[in-house]
Amino acid sequence: MTSPASLTHSQWIYRKQPLGQIGAEHYELLRRPLDTTLDEGEVLIEARWFSVDPYMRIGQSSKPTYDSAPHPLDTVQAGAVVARVLASRAPGYAAGDWVSAYSGWQSHARLRADALTRLDPQQAPLTAALGVLGMPGRTAWFGLTEAGRPHAGEVVVVSGAAGAVGSLVLQFAKRHGARVLGIAGGAAKCAWLRDTLGADWAIDYKAHPDAASLGAAILALTGGVDVYFDNVGGMVTDAVIPLINRRARIVICGQISQYSGGLETPELGPRLLHHLLYQRATIQGVLARDYLHRMDEMRRIVAPWVRDGRIIFEETVIEGFEQLPHALNSLFTGEHRGKLLVQA
Repeated sequence: MTSPASLTHSQWIYRKQPLGQIGAEHYELLRRPLDTTLDEGEVLIEARWFSVDPYMRIGQSSKPTYDSAPHPLDTVQAGAVVARVLASRAPGYAAGDWVSAYSGWQSHARLRADALTRLDPQQAPLTAALGVLGMPGRTAWFGLTEAGRPHAGEVVVVSGAAGAVGSLVLQFAKRHGARVLGIAGGAAKCAWLRDTLGADWAIDYKAHPDAASLGAAILALTGGVDVYFDNVGGMVTDAVIPLINRRARIVICGQISQYSGGLETPELGPRLLHHLLYQRATIQGVLARDYLHRMDEMRRIVAPWVRDGRIIFEETVIEGFEQLPHALNSLFTGEHRGKLLVQA
């Protein structure tokens, strides 16, 4: 292992709020010699994989969202990482240990031991801590089971079904005995949903010019929707909500169609509340942080499926710390499948 004293500390500093697509111009890349000084109880880590997630773009709104305030300018971009311990003055941690942490877009960090989660590479792939056994898995599992409450034989529709959360929701819904329609962009992604993840149906929303056309295709396949797990919003949601069945459950997990340019003034679709009234349906927003205290519960259920290969967790890995801003923007251009990571 390289001596910490000879390393460079690299950081992406968030400098300018993006109004549309995001790029390197909204950040500054800083490099300086790594300070290896540790206080008692601290650990020095080196990040190897960086999680890239839609919530990062939400935090760049000028208005409060689910945080009390927007992501502050002139600070390291926040985010989760999988890292290796370089040095430790904390009991229980030693050089070479693998951990996950929320240390953001920087190559190294000094953290208190209680800010780390130990990882065992013998139990699951290390990167699973950023995907199926991390925040996306937590969102998918509790969002579906507690807000969606699918029953065997019901129809579950998942938008953004080829993404980190959507691809897991699709598989979890199948394990509940539901019939599942995945909506994604492009024929290749739809084939993957059907042939690899086991979706009953898949629809390429890009093949439809408007909500009416997309809605007609969904109705022809499903006959109606019992649970809608929404990662996308916009035209796709306009198409689905008129198709809901009696007592349907609508789970709002994300509105990714609105994040590049619509955070300040989101598009307003047709007035849809009357459909909720007619069908006595419920609509609920879910955030991963609401279930953070239940991570162990989710892992007890899902981790054995991961170990046995009963859950597929696709990863798209972009090489290079310098690619982080580009990777974040690619979330909104459909360039990835499954969980998006940057490897340092």
